[in-house]
Amino acid sequence: MTALTLDRLGKRFGDHDAVRELSLQIPSGAFLVLLGPSGCGKSTTLRMVAGLEDPTSGTIAFGDRIVADGARGRSVPPSKRGLGMVFQSYALWPHMTVRQNVAWPLAVAGWSRRDRDARVGEVLESLEIAQLADRTPADISGGQQQRVAIARTIAPKPDIVLFDEPLSNLDARLRVETRSELGRVHRESGATSVYVTHDQIEALALATHIAVMNEGRLEQFGTPQELLERPATVFVASFLGSPAAVLLPVEVEGGGLVFAGRAIGVADARTPGVAHVMYRPEDVLLDDSGSVDIRVLESTPQGGRHLVTGRVADGRRVTVVADRAAQPGDSTRLRLPERPSAQFGRDGARL
Repeated sequence: MTALTLDRLGKRFGDHDAVRELSLQIPSGAFLVLLGPSGCGKSTTLRMVAGLEDPTSGTIAFGDRIVADGARGRSVPPSKRGLGMVFQSYALWPHMTVRQNVAWPLAVAGWSRRDRDARVGEVLESLEIAQLADRTPADISGGQQQRVAIARTIAPKPDIVLFDEPLSNLDARLRVETRSELGRVHRESGATSVYVTHDQIEALALATHIAVMNEGRLEQFGTPQELLERPATVFVASFLGSPAAVLLPVEVEGGGLVFAGRAIGVADARTPGVAHVMYRPEDVLLDDSGSVDIRVLESTPQGGRHLVTGRVADGRRVTVVADRAAQPGDSTRLRLPERPSAQFGRDGARL
């Protein structure tokens, strides 16, 4: 069953198209992450789903219910959409206790006092903040405040929950802890979740589905594994992965692939239209007999291997997974596999 459908959704601010012809179908119970760099349109998309922005074109449907239609200028108010939203800034009422903050939306929805008390106790226990019930937001940490915000959002049992970069204000340790809690809460609630972030680690840890956006457009939609194993565009290949794929611009000369004037591999039947080739970072070796010059910028130990980052001949940064360390400032070479993992045409699409 489809929980959320975006059909050719668009949003224009003056002469700027923040979102362009975005179409997605999200299955019930999915955890969708809208992923992309700042300014790509992901937050604007979330705000349109929430009802905080009206689309310029296209439609948004929850199940078979249209909640926004840009062409007709129709939009259901946020309070009538039956969803919950967790903001980046927590947005807790400072004069209320934790218990009162979580109970408030239930009171507004007409829950009885008995049912409110039972549900508040349930979600506070679930998020391990029951001991904070009688404190105010000023008396608890940022990570605890974010858990309260999540508890308040899921307490009314919404069918769809929206997250607007909810972990960006937390330190690294708290981000990891709270991310784990979000995943657990999602699995237990069964709600369809839509989560905005520019952090691919968050996306890969939480998502059942990822929509990668760039300049207002959808680059690729699929499961994390699909996007990592088969990126559809140069942008997705360069943006996703830790480290990201090694991408090199190439020319085809005499049946071979040429980068920076040096042959790096064998051409194949798809090669005449190729503009970029992709290699997995773990398949590229540091080797002085290789074909691509690199000047090392940094070398970071990781799990018995080393992430070596440097600049190649055209000035671009690349990172490879090496079995030895390298010193910043060293000059060496990369030995590439005979054939790339993927090839991309001049329009950036996979061949």
